[in-house]
Amino acid sequence: MHNIQAVWDFIQHQVLGMRWLDRLIGNMLLRFGLDTSNRWVGSLQFFIYDVIKITILLCVLIFTISYIQSFFPPERSKKILGRFHGLGANTVAALLGTVTPFCSCSSIPLFIGFTSAGLPLGVTFSFLISSPMVDLGSLVLLMSIFGAKVAILYVLFGLIIAILGGSLLERMGMEEYVESFILTAASVDIEAPNLTVKDRLTYAMEQTQSTFKKVFPYILIGVGIGAGIHNWIPQGWVVSLLGRNNPFGVILATIVGVPMYADIFGTIPIAEALLAKGAQLGTVLSFMMGVTTLSLPSLIMLRKAIKPKLLALFIAVCTVGIIIVGYVFNALQTLII
Repeated sequence: MHNIQAVWDFIQHQVLGMRWLDRLIGNMLLRFGLDTSNRWVGSLQFFIYDVIKITILLCVLIFTISYIQSFFPPERSKKILGRFHGLGANTVAALLGTVTPFCSCSSIPLFIGFTSAGLPLGVTFSFLISSPMVDLGSLVLLMSIFGAKVAILYVLFGLIIAILGGSLLERMGMEEYVESFILTAASVDIEAPNLTVKDRLTYAMEQTQSTFKKVFPYILIGVGIGAGIHNWIPQGWVVSLLGRNNPFGVILATIVGVPMYADIFGTIPIAEALLAKGAQLGTVLSFMMGVTTLSLPSLIMLRKAIKPKLLALFIAVCTVGIIIVGYVFNALQTLII
């Protein structure tokens, strides 16, 4: 058992966490005559380390996930979802969301396509919630920073929000609040092509290049903010605002996260820095969920497909779910970290 734990710790800290890279960068800065205890130099070390680490993990994960995604084009996903009903359909939709693109804006066209194809509204909403909030990439990257327990629970709770949120919206019978052009759109039923291994590898490489170009600016911004928090924001200020002494920290973090636009790769460095400064785990995870699921640009896009009442209900369901999960993580923090 001890050997298994040692192997897992090595994978988590050295393979996924790349702590060797942090030490290497620190040593290189020292060789250039820079003092890593200096705030500016410390920020530079944090920035270089996190950008390289996230970039490496990002490219490997996008390639792997894109290869898996090549087996689930929209037409095939639609057929899979059409075989299930009730809570089972919501569960399958949430799980399918884990192998789709990384941000909420890129998930909305698929949501519109599934809705136009006649799939139940609650099922398509389960997909829409889980797609940006939970993916295989987030599981690995969260594991590299927060550990396996936190990563697994994050994914589990994200799926629960997606399943229950979609189920609730379906039970409320909100179909009349979908824009008419979505409901009357013609559904094109095209068989998924039979791709060879070479085709799938080419597709995965193209998706890696395309997604990386879109995501990398947000990584730079997120890591830059994280470096600033890590070395310049007083710990006492973070603790007072987002720590145990503020019972409304989860609500505040969720609300602050909503107007922002980034994917999980851009928000994790910020969450990492906030946690290191004394913010509670559930508070920073609520911030991440708010940013990835309810970003303002994605809500504007979604408004084109659904009417204000349904949009408001979608926001309310997601927000309440995220806040509840945040408080649950705060309660469990001492047990899982």
